[in-house]
Amino acid sequence: MQLTHVAMAAAVTVSVAGVSYAALNQGDAEKRAREVASRATCRSVDAAITAYVAVYAEPPKRITELTGWVKGDISAYRIVNGVAAGPGC
Repeated sequence: MQLTHVAMAAAVTVSVAGVSYAALNQGDAEKRAREVASRATCRSVDAAITAYVAVYAEPPKRITELTGWVKGDISAYRIVNGVAAGPGC
């Protein structure tokens, strides 16, 4: 057996082990998925800003003015020139 065969077999074994661990550790995967799902997206914050402008005819000055307009955590976002700025924007 050549050294390249051994290296390839080791790489495949390690990758299969990693995938198996991720598949069997469902509690951790579910916890991470719930954390991500609880956060608002840039698109949803932008949509909330648009709806806010449609109702009040001016953009919100602070992100806290959108708390009733968006489901999820919007604390990572801010409003810059009337649009959302933050993760994913």
